[in-house]
Amino acid sequence: MPQKILVIDDEKLIRWTLEQHLVKEGYEVVTADSAEKGLAFINEEAPDLVLLDNRLPEMTGLELLEMLNVPERGLMVIMITAYGLVETAVKAMKLGAYDYISKPFNLEEITFVIRKALEAGSLRSQVKQLQGKVDTIIGETEQMSRVKELILRIAKSDATTVLIQGESGTGKELVAKAIHFSSARADKPFMAINCAALPVNLLESELMGHEKGAFTDAKATKKGLFELADGGTLFLDEIGDMELSMQAKLLRVLEEKNFRRVGGVKDIKVDVRVISATNQDLATAMNSGKFRRDLYYRLQVVPITLPPLRERGRDVLFLAQHFTEHFNRECHKSVQGLSKETEQILLSYGWPGNVRELKNVIERAMIFEVENSILPEHLPQELVETRTAPAQLTGAVISLDCLVIPESGISIEDVENALVKKALEMANDNQTRAAQLLKMPRDAFRRRMKRFGLI
Repeated sequence: MPQKILVIDDEKLIRWTLEQHLVKEGYEVVTADSAEKGLAFINEEAPDLVLLDNRLPEMTGLELLEMLNVPERGLMVIMITAYGLVETAVKAMKLGAYDYISKPFNLEEITFVIRKALEAGSLRSQVKQLQGKVDTIIGETEQMSRVKELILRIAKSDATTVLIQGESGTGKELVAKAIHFSSARADKPFMAINCAALPVNLLESELMGHEKGAFTDAKATKKGLFELADGGTLFLDEIGDMELSMQAKLLRVLEEKNFRRVGGVKDIKVDVRVISATNQDLATAMNSGKFRRDLYYRLQVVPITLPPLRERGRDVLFLAQHFTEHFNRECHKSVQGLSKETEQILLSYGWPGNVRELKNVIERAMIFEVENSILPEHLPQELVETRTAPAQLTGAVISLDCLVIPESGISIEDVENALVKKALEMANDNQTRAAQLLKMPRDAFRRRMKRFGLI
C-alpha cells in the first residue's frame, strides 16, 4: 500500500508539480490549497507525511503547525519556506517539523528529504510499538526476572558487544530487540542477519557491503549491514556457525570500529552495538578450534543465558495465555484460556522446541473451532501422549552397561552414539521422549540420529 502524502500550498502550479512527481515516485498524493482544508484532511485521514507551505491564506503554515501539536500526534511534517527565512525554519523545527526546504527547490532534493522523513517516521512508529519491549518478555521465574533486569542494565549502558546464549526457540532475537528498543539507540536501525544462512563470501558482502565491480555480479556499490546500522544495533544470529575466516574479519571490525567494503580501499567508521546469539556451546567450539578464542572473549563481554522452557515452571501457562490473547486478536476469537487438564499436559511436556514450539501449539489449537477454552483434543498428539511421561521417567537412570572403555580410550562420538541408542530404547523409539531424557532439543537429537545412521 503506497504511503500517503498531503501537499498544502496555495499555489496551483506547485501543487500540480509535486503531485505529478510524487505519484511517479510511487506515493499516493492529496492536495489542499488552504490550512483549513489541510487540517480537515489530517483529522480525517492521518497522512504519512505533510508538505506544508508557510505562506497560506487566512492562516500561516506555522500557525497550523502549532495547532497540529505534531510531537503528540507523531505526524511527519516538512515545512516549505521562502529562501533565506532562517527564523521561520528554526521555529518550524521547534514546533516539531521534521525538516524544511526553501523555495525555489528542485524535485530531486525534495524527494530525498521526503524519503528520509518517511524512513524516520517508520522508525518512530516501530519505537513506539516496541518501547517497553522488556514487558513483553513473559516470565515470572527468578531466572527470567534476572534476564529482564540484565536487559535493562545493558540497554542503559555503553556496552557495544552482547552475547545471548540459549537453545533454539528460547527467544534470543526478542531479547536483542528488547535491548535495542529500551536503549538510547531505539530511534536508530535494528538490523539482523542469520550467519548460518549464507556462505562466507556472501556473508562478508552483506555485513561489509561492496564496491561496484568488486566481483562479477557487483554492478553497483552496496552498503553493508554495519554501515546501515550505524548508530543502532546489528543482531548476528547463529554466530557459532560463522566460518573462521569471517570470524577474523568480524573481530577486526569490533576492535577497530571501522571496516572496508569488499573491493574498497577507504576505511568506514561506524558506531554499532553488536548483539550475537547462538544455541551452541561456544566455549566447547573454541576449545575444539571451531571458534576463535579472541572473538569469543570479545563477544561475551556482557553474556545473557536464556533458560529453556522446561526449566521455567509455570511460565509455560503465562506464555500460553499470552499467545491465546494474541491469536484471539489475529483470528477474531474469544477463547478464555486453557482447561485444567490442558494446563497439566502443558506443564508435564518437555518443550524441546521451547517458546517457539509452545506458540505453534497454541496457534494450531486456535485454528480449531474452540469456543471457551483450549481442550486436550485441540493439542498435537505427541503432547497428549507424553502427559504421563514425567511420572514414568522420574528417577530413570540411563545405564550404559554395554559401553566398555578400552585402555586405548574411547571417542566422545562413540559415547554420544551409545547414549542416543539407549535413550531411544528407554523411550520405546519415541524421539521426543528420548530427547527429553538427554535434555536436548528434538532437532538436535535428530541431527545426532542422522549422524549415527539411526534414521
